[in-house]
Amino acid sequence: MAMVVLAVQVLVLRLEGRIWWCACGQWKIWDGDIWSAHNSQHWLDPYSFTHVLHGVLLCGVIAWLAPRWPAAWRLAVAVLLEAGWEVLENSAFIIQRYREATIGQGYIGDSIANSLADVLCCALGFLLARRLGLKASVVLFVVVEVALALAVRDNLSLNVLMLIHPIDAVKAWQMVH
Repeated sequence: MAMVVLAVQVLVLRLEGRIWWCACGQWKIWDGDIWSAHNSQHWLDPYSFTHVLHGVLLCGVIAWLAPRWPAAWRLAVAVLLEAGWEVLENSAFIIQRYREATIGQGYIGDSIANSLADVLCCALGFLLARRLGLKASVVLFVVVEVALALAVRDNLSLNVLMLIHPIDAVKAWQMVH
């Protein structure tokens, strides 16, 4: 099932005009500069960690909503939801919202490779949370959020906040790099 979900994700992203890989032609696994044109174009970037956190959150929420489902089904639902988010995140509407409301002023959307890696990061986060349990997952979540805030002045919480209700002071702090 996961392979079908990923195939549909790729098809929809391609139909939306997403490129397969960074236009620069370089094959980099990691690009850590969120201010460069390479952000979200190679396999992994600092925002990959937020997708791990998506998996941590989805693991907890799905386990709470469907505690009797087998773990494989819960993982499949998490992958489906994350793939859906990736399609939505790369829609013209959300890309424009990122440009207007967040520090992603030059954001052009993800490459297909980066989008697929984001779904894999979510699956990794889901599996980590299953293994770690609730308390350790909460610690992991907080540590990643703090580390990202210190390293790139952005994280999952700030990203959601700024998408939904932008705050000028937060954006000004984030823009200092």
